[in-house]
Amino acid sequence: MPGPHSAAASLTDLLKLETPPVAMALVDEPPAGVPVFEASVPSACTMWRVAEQGVSFAPSAVHGNCPVGAFVLGFDTGEAEKEALGEAVGAMTEAGYIGPDEPAALPRLERPRAGVLYGPLAELPMAPDVVLMWLTPAQAMVFHEASGGARWEAEGKGRATRTLLGRPTCAAIPAALEGLSPTLSLGCLGMRTFTEVAGDRLMAVVPGAVLDDLVDALSAAVAANRIMEERYQAQKAAIPPPRR
Repeated sequence: MPGPHSAAASLTDLLKLETPPVAMALVDEPPAGVPVFEASVPSACTMWRVAEQGVSFAPSAVHGNCPVGAFVLGFDTGEAEKEALGEAVGAMTEAGYIGPDEPAALPRLERPRAGVLYGPLAELPMAPDVVLMWLTPAQAMVFHEASGGARWEAEGKGRATRTLLGRPTCAAIPAALEGLSPTLSLGCLGMRTFTEVAGDRLMAVVPGAVLDDLVDALSAAVAANRIMEERYQAQKAAIPPPRR
């Protein structure tokens, strides 16, 4: 079975990633030799960018400035944290950003751990629970096809059942793990503010348990797209489109 380094190289090559994939492992203590990240960050998703710089263990408290992110990641919350979560949700509801019935429907990790091991997928010293990637729309198209999200069902079933998610971006993590399915998120304003990621990037979340399967599916999808591109380019050359 290919390891994280091999999978990282394959993902980067197949999707032509500008930023290598990062990974998260939910753990109760860091592996030997891994530094503990103890700085203050404004959001849970900020750690995704920190992960690009190297491997570190972030205790649950590091995520405490982000009540929604801490909740989604399943961290145990005391009274102060519950109060902060209520205030954050209240502000979102009052602004019309979310509906009053939405918070109760948010997915959440149901196996709380003491913290998260973050780092580049290629450097993670253990198997990842999830892999995260920043994708352009063109890359997301191929990812979506490889994960089965673009598939049309027969017998009137219509669209594929997988969903393109949105706010909050971090909710894609428990959603992907719950369904053991690669998932795409359009992101959210909080994520874009705190991570400062380029505005044309989507977030892809891949459960570690299906990472090797996705790499195989991506290889097939890339090959299929290459064949179709040759066909479309030939058709375009034979029948040039009108000049703009």
